[in-house]
Amino acid sequence: MSKTPPPPKNGPRRSFAPKGSPASSKEAGKAPGKRPGKDFGKTPGKSFGKAPSKGFGKGAGKSFAKDSAKSFSKDRPYFASRPESRPQTENRSAAESRPAVESRPRSEPQREKRPYTEKRAFFETRPRRDKAANDGLWLYGIHAVRAALANPRRRVKRLLITTRAAEEIGEKLLGRVRHEVTDGDTVARMLPAGAVHQGVALQCDPLHGHTLAEVLEPSERRRIVLVLDQISDPHNAGAILRTAAAFGVSVVIVQDRNSPPETGALAKSASGALDLIPVVSVVNISRALDDLSKLGFWRVALAGDGEAPLKDVAHDGDIVLVLGSEGSGIRRLVREHCDAAAYVPMDSAMESLNVSNAAAIALYELRRG
Repeated sequence: MSKTPPPPKNGPRRSFAPKGSPASSKEAGKAPGKRPGKDFGKTPGKSFGKAPSKGFGKGAGKSFAKDSAKSFSKDRPYFASRPESRPQTENRSAAESRPAVESRPRSEPQREKRPYTEKRAFFETRPRRDKAANDGLWLYGIHAVRAALANPRRRVKRLLITTRAAEEIGEKLLGRVRHEVTDGDTVARMLPAGAVHQGVALQCDPLHGHTLAEVLEPSERRRIVLVLDQISDPHNAGAILRTAAAFGVSVVIVQDRNSPPETGALAKSASGALDLIPVVSVVNISRALDDLSKLGFWRVALAGDGEAPLKDVAHDGDIVLVLGSEGSGIRRLVREHCDAAAYVPMDSAMESLNVSNAAAIALYELRRG
């Protein structure tokens, strides 16, 4: 079979029309005549415009509608024409073929739920705090409440008291405040858990701060000023206030940052001394010591490594006694603003004393001389 060689690149275009057609080799390059345009415009258009449309619009649509209606009819449902396949369990995946979780045996028995009545009884036995307990300051204890009611500077609001506690306080002090005679459980609901209230709770405002000019007045008796440096425990601070009231201390100075706030626990530990001894809160203790030195006070720091016993260092005039915390003691800068450092003589078997006990011994020594 011979192959026709390809035409040259620059030669005349070759016509592939069949022989006898208008586009023969003789008429190549000429414009098409009337006949080719007629055949192209009518014959192909007629066949394309009618035959395919007729077959698609009527024949094909009619056949599709009939077959579809026949397949989805009620008498012959769609699933009935499906060939039978393998059982459905064989087509399940491994995860779907596992047994349900509920069918597994439980290793631990299920805990039985308590009935609602039992839960309700449990919560009803617990003491509940009144919402009013968060309003203001609550003092408790016979001595603390009696001293607060006797202090004209203390603004009182409400008093809850038992019958026995009312007899100990007296009608004169009870007439100053609106009070309610109740039981001990009602009093306990107003206070923190474990508070030893002795059947009385007083709602009041905290005391306003003092200044040295207000409370440090001239006196014929020896004046003693007590300075607490970083003593933040309310029980120790309250015990020191109680001792200070017993030995006639003029004023107690504390720092505003490292001192316990005025709370019911502090007032209970002070046993009424919080309303008897003026407490001055200062920003800088060293500066307050300088002010006291200008007023003629002799400043003594009580420390375990002091220079001499307290009885040899203390003078007969007005004196300032500085106490530090049990852990860190007196700060270095505060100690440098003191005139002397003294200690309390004791046996070597014990290294130190509680700060409240040391304050009691030192104040006794100052008053004895």
